Amino acid sequence: MVEIFILSMIAGTVSGLFAGLFGIGGGLILVPILVFLFKAQGFAADFIMHMAVATSLATIVLTSISATLAHHRLKSVIWGKVYSLVPGIVIGSVLGAVIADTISADSLRIIFAIFLLYIGFQMAFQIKPEAGAMQQSPFLDAVVSIVIGILSSMLGIGGGTMTVPYLVRGQFPVRNAVGIASACGLPIAFGGTLSYMLLGFEKTGLPAGSWGYVYLPAFAGIVLLSMVTAPLGAKLAHKLPAQTMKSYFSLLIFIMAAKLLSE
Repeated sequence: MVEIFILSMIAGTVSGLFAGLFGIGGGLILVPILVFLFKAQGFAADFIMHMAVATSLATIVLTSISATLAHHRLKSVIWGKVYSLVPGIVIGSVLGAVIADTISADSLRIIFAIFLLYIGFQMAFQIKPEAGAMQQSPFLDAVVSIVIGILSSMLGIGGGTMTVPYLVRGQFPVRNAVGIASACGLPIAFGGTLSYMLLGFEKTGLPAGSWGYVYLPAFAGIVLLSMVTAPLGAKLAHKLPAQTMKSYFSLLIFIMAAKLLSE
């Protein structure tokens, strides 16, 4: 337990740094790392992927609060849009956890790897969301937010990679889209984490230190340092060649996806 706490601190350092550097959710990095850590610790194979996703979501609860407050101070969060998206996001995050609990660890791992490949291609080819003139009604917000909540909860991410493009196509400036997406990350993480905790309580064979599917030693180690290194990554983003760094990072994502697919 002590060993994985220390290794999780390293994971938190890396995920926080990359999250700040590239403006992506730490879950994209955390979930694969946690899968490898949990496997090395000999955890039950049937639970490893679910535990990685749930633990990642638990860390996002805290990091999203910090990010939302920062964006709120910069006046980039349009709360009216947040309130329009939150009900569907909460419903979706609960549904996503329930769906993930009903499918095998292998299926969940493949779904996550495919999503990694999707993000990797976006970063490798510098694909950015294009501004559009989509009319976003309350009904469309409800449908899209449920889908975002489901996928985010299944993948252990904050949903920004899906929320931001949707908002930009609805004519929201990127600055506001990122602020809104950050605020929406909290209900995704909270709803998903709580659901994974409740769903995991009935499982036998989870390692000591688990609270449902959430593995507390890993959660503590990640949170301890990720909230410190994320601001550092954001500062480095203004000093390093962004396009080159994204190319290297996309290569890392492809490697992680390939590793997950070969497990």
